[in-house]
Amino acid sequence: MPISFLTSAGDSRTQVPPHLQQIAIRSLDLGLSCLDKFVKGKVVLKGPLVSMDNGKYVLKTVIQELEHQQNLPRGLSSIGAVLFNKLARDFSEAVNTEDVVLMTGFTLAPSPTAHKDGLHSCNLQLGGAGDGGGACVYVCPALNASRSPAHSVTRSLARHPARASETQVTKYTYTALNKLVPDTIVNIYGVVTFFKQPYRSMGTDYCSFLKITDPSSVKVSCTVFQGELHNHPQVFRTGDIVRLHRVKAQSFRGSINVTTTHGFSIVVFDGTVGSPVVPRTSSRKLHFTAEDEQTVERLRRWASEQTALLGAAAVRLADVEPRMYFDFTCQLLAKAEMDRNCTLLKVWDGTECPYPLLDVSVEPDAQHGSTAVPGCRKGLVASVLVYDDHIKMTQDLKPGSYLRIYNLHAVPQTTSAASPSGRSDHLCFHLHGGTSYGRGLRILPKDSPDLQELQRALELLPASSDDIADVSLMDVWATPPESLEEASCDAERTCDHTLEQVPLSSVTKSTPPKTFHTRAQLKTFQPQKLFQCLKLYCPQCNALQNVPDEEAIGSAFHRAVGTAAFGSEPWLLTCFRESTEPGRKMAVHLPSSSHNDQTSLIFLEGAALEDVCQISEHRAVVPVRWHDGKMSFLDFSVPVFFQGSARHYGCRNCSRSECREPLPMELQEWDEKKVAEALGVQLLQYMLLMKLELDDGTDSLQALLWRDAEIFFGVSAQDTATDQQLQDRIQRTMDRLCPPEGTMETRPWLNLCLATYSAEEAGRSTVCYQVLNTKTVCPD
Repeated sequence: MPISFLTSAGDSRTQVPPHLQQIAIRSLDLGLSCLDKFVKGKVVLKGPLVSMDNGKYVLKTVIQELEHQQNLPRGLSSIGAVLFNKLARDFSEAVNTEDVVLMTGFTLAPSPTAHKDGLHSCNLQLGGAGDGGGACVYVCPALNASRSPAHSVTRSLARHPARASETQVTKYTYTALNKLVPDTIVNIYGVVTFFKQPYRSMGTDYCSFLKITDPSSVKVSCTVFQGELHNHPQVFRTGDIVRLHRVKAQSFRGSINVTTTHGFSIVVFDGTVGSPVVPRTSSRKLHFTAEDEQTVERLRRWASEQTALLGAAAVRLADVEPRMYFDFTCQLLAKAEMDRNCTLLKVWDGTECPYPLLDVSVEPDAQHGSTAVPGCRKGLVASVLVYDDHIKMTQDLKPGSYLRIYNLHAVPQTTSAASPSGRSDHLCFHLHGGTSYGRGLRILPKDSPDLQELQRALELLPASSDDIADVSLMDVWATPPESLEEASCDAERTCDHTLEQVPLSSVTKSTPPKTFHTRAQLKTFQPQKLFQCLKLYCPQCNALQNVPDEEAIGSAFHRAVGTAAFGSEPWLLTCFRESTEPGRKMAVHLPSSSHNDQTSLIFLEGAALEDVCQISEHRAVVPVRWHDGKMSFLDFSVPVFFQGSARHYGCRNCSRSECREPLPMELQEWDEKKVAEALGVQLLQYMLLMKLELDDGTDSLQALLWRDAEIFFGVSAQDTATDQQLQDRIQRTMDRLCPPEGTMETRPWLNLCLATYSAEEAGRSTVCYQVLNTKTVCPD
């Protein structure tokens, strides 16, 4: 029998064949004979069961030696195991993470991922080559595991009924920081002495960095690699307590540090003595006992007596000095995007700066939120300019959020003023790029003592007689202006299929093509910058590309201005006009078929983007250049013709490169398709494309939304490209379906029509999912 259950992990020697001898994971080597050996460890990672094209199955798992085995010689204590066919299927149904397993009948093979995952250089292989070799897995289920209803598990519990009533919780062993040994997997506690906010690593993950200590007075560095920002440690200040499970100790330049490995998890606690012991974690499964609470309290008391651990307190606006760097706790009043590398935040903390503050102004339409404060005192509102890699953290910020900004720089800036010298210094605050000295910003959690102190300060702020009405700023911004929970938003199917509603677990197990009705919640979506979901699509060659931004289009026109040759044939008339760019001229060409009416095309050579936009308000404009005596399109990376605010792009692969003479026609009504056909252009169509991660508790999957995206949002993709109200409508819809600060429990359930299909990629067939025949129902 490939899977066999044991009654006790500690009594395994009396339940496995006596000729088998245990071997430590770190002692395994490719040249070693494993016929009479078994490996014992805890399952820390269990991969999915994968069906191969030949009808075979494969599953990968990772096992780690138990804590009481860690006194073995140094070496890696975790190893990957690859199971095949029937053994893989049985393992998938009967074994969970945290179970203790004994594996025998395995062979050793080089691990192709050892340099990435930090595991043993070998993999265990079981159940392959026709399922011969006597491979077997002995399992002792974790005492607190919720078992699958699979038949094999049920039979096991029937043989050992006492196990069904056991409720003992798995006990974790924690290692003091001065007892860490290189190349071991450990669990540790520590007090944070320094930290960096997550930043993009050289690969696909985000990286965050901590320095921690404990009563042994040893300081250890910890590097965390995780693909999602919410999985990183939620540390807000030095003195916070962290608990790390399954981290790997390493030796580096004479010191010990730790890094993440398979099965890693981290929990953070506020370090303030007397505050509630509330864990900060993104994990749905949390192992936390009364003993853990005692450990946190003990570390809090110890840290409170170490003055070196307290760190610098956050500075109030009233205490700021020019050129200083400081941590700042504040509330966001408004924000505005200055350019792609800078975002403006308008913030306050209820205190007044003793120095004049620079008022960075933007257009009212570009600003989200309001800076109206009690008494309209300008010294209360600070302008913070956020640069470079911190821009991502500002994108989802909502006015009213409470922030902690780390290593903020008070920069004196000279401005013209009514003073004897005619100049005056005003303070502006810069959050420079990079993560040096812990630079970054975070939204404060609701249980943060700093947030509660800030709220009390704002509530006590005296109101001024100049305030409008009797409503204080706290009434407006202490909570979002519209509660997402009150504004219901869901989705309903528009198809007439008579299908039974099924869970996502049934969808993911199906063989495409097939259509399903299901009900799920939106977990995440991409792209997060919603303007990036607008794409250009060629219906002829199926090419897909992003819509160029204004800067890229302007640069293309600027290059063309400098290379204009100003030809004349085959066009009827050429006249020259001053361009908006100083010292430049542009040529206006009319086709010979033109009657010079207000609906005919004109062709501009040597024009700047501003020229085209001005003229296109009255005439349809085709930007061109002169090449080898012929008129050609300017560049297919820019629109091939403009009409008012509409911009029409052509496919580089399916369009002519030369402008051909348009046939005589009267454009009494604007028809871009007729114009494109006359010019020899294959038009690109605007479309919306998003990837939605859906979850219903039984399973999760990623589905594309594109073919019926216009139905889903109730908008036209082409109109959305030029209509800010439609863009705002999509933003409001996504904010309600997937609130940036909400939890899965508060998100609406969506009734969806899902289709599965196969797609070929690099010679391999992949199962894909698509949302069809579904529309959102949101109050506007």
